Amino acid sequence: MMTSDLAQDRAAGSLRQRASGASLGGREFRQKGPRRRPKDSMSTVSHVDEPGQHEDASRLTVQMENSYQLGPTEPFPAVVVNHILEDVLTNYLQEEHYEPELCRQMTKTVSEVIKARVKDLLIPRYKLIVVCHIGQLTSQSVLIGSRCLWDPKSDTFSSYIFRNSSLFALANVYAVYCE
Repeated sequence: MMTSDLAQDRAAGSLRQRASGASLGGREFRQKGPRRRPKDSMSTVSHVDEPGQHEDASRLTVQMENSYQLGPTEPFPAVVVNHILEDVLTNYLQEEHYEPELCRQMTKTVSEVIKARVKDLLIPRYKLIVVCHIGQLTSQSVLIGSRCLWDPKSDTFSSYIFRNSSLFALANVYAVYCE
């Protein structure tokens, strides 16, 4: 009886194979060698698609307009930033004497304080660059220059120079508009 069961399984397998071959354009695919598969072995593929979720998601997409702006809605408040520069430089450097190590740390501190106070103004879409120079005030001259590639209609800067008996400080805030 076992041989007849095995023969029936082979016959059923060849029928399935021919049926699937017929659906593939009339071509028959034959497998070389005997097909041996354990009797209890079964492979299944299942796919569950819930149409309600996908259809609702496609219908509920929100159309939004472009959010880019080619120019600022309000101008950069250069006068307010000039007052911030004056206030910070005066408060931090009024009583200081020039010492190279102290001034090196002071440029970092002053730059961070200026940047934080200008950011507190909540000016939208402007990138801020703060540059501060502190040097010894002697009978010499210093030329400081900077270059930027920008749009003169929307980009701007603020600058302030501070002097006391032993040092000078120059602070610049560059405001570059980002679309």
